[in-house]
Amino acid sequence: MPYFEGSGGTSLFCTDWGRGSPVVFVAGAWLSSSSWEFQMLPLSERGLRCVAFDKRGHGRSDWVGHGFDYDTLADDLAALLVHLDLRDVTLVAHSMGSGEVIRYLSRHGRDRVSRVALVSATAPLMAWAPDHPQGADRGLLEAALAERTRDRPRWMAQNAQAFFATHLGNTVSAELVEWTVQKCLDCSAKAAVEVIRTAFCTDLRDEAAALALPVLIIHGDADASAPVALCGRRLAELVPDNRYEEYPRAGHGVFITHAERLNQDLLDFIGDPASR
Repeated sequence: MPYFEGSGGTSLFCTDWGRGSPVVFVAGAWLSSSSWEFQMLPLSERGLRCVAFDKRGHGRSDWVGHGFDYDTLADDLAALLVHLDLRDVTLVAHSMGSGEVIRYLSRHGRDRVSRVALVSATAPLMAWAPDHPQGADRGLLEAALAERTRDRPRWMAQNAQAFFATHLGNTVSAELVEWTVQKCLDCSAKAAVEVIRTAFCTDLRDEAAALALPVLIIHGDADASAPVALCGRRLAELVPDNRYEEYPRAGHGVFITHAERLNQDLLDFIGDPASR
């Protein structure tokens, strides 16, 4: 069955393609498991078992009104790995999904996980703090959330080009832009607000510095959602055993605009079964 029970009995949808070493994909805010199709299909055809799930409040999972903190989201991820009894896992996370993975490792350990790839991460901290003056003011976050909530479809459509950094030459069809916007709208209004608060305000610096496994960090230097200086490069400074790849002129949606390069980087990191 494509459903499993997450924290607190929440019903969560998952997709499980292929056989071989397991790769679990964790989507970012507003997006569901279907956003990973440009990775899951080619990688499953290369001999990897590709698994993804819809976060609570997203896609085909229960649209509950609670549990959007990283502890609960990490427990949902843990429930998936136990449900499928996955071991020697590669976790691949996009955007705020990176925070879920980092919290999973600090909360549940790495017994089931061999390596981690963090793509366009919002970690380690986006908000201002006394020892983090480069962070953004939380008042600005609330103002932005209010603007989005007033007309989510309009806001998503207006910001889609920045998501892909098309102004720098990244080519995305109008149909694919529209498809992505619709995917971002396929979550509850409650989830859409709360996951952003979690991603923006949670301080993961100490947990990132304590990661004790190989980590691939991939970030676009034109990422408007998770600025590279605040996120990708800072993670690379904190994480002990990491390989850092910065994509020139890439925005937040690298899983689409740079799918071929991302897939090759993931295969190089995991080990390509087709080349063995």
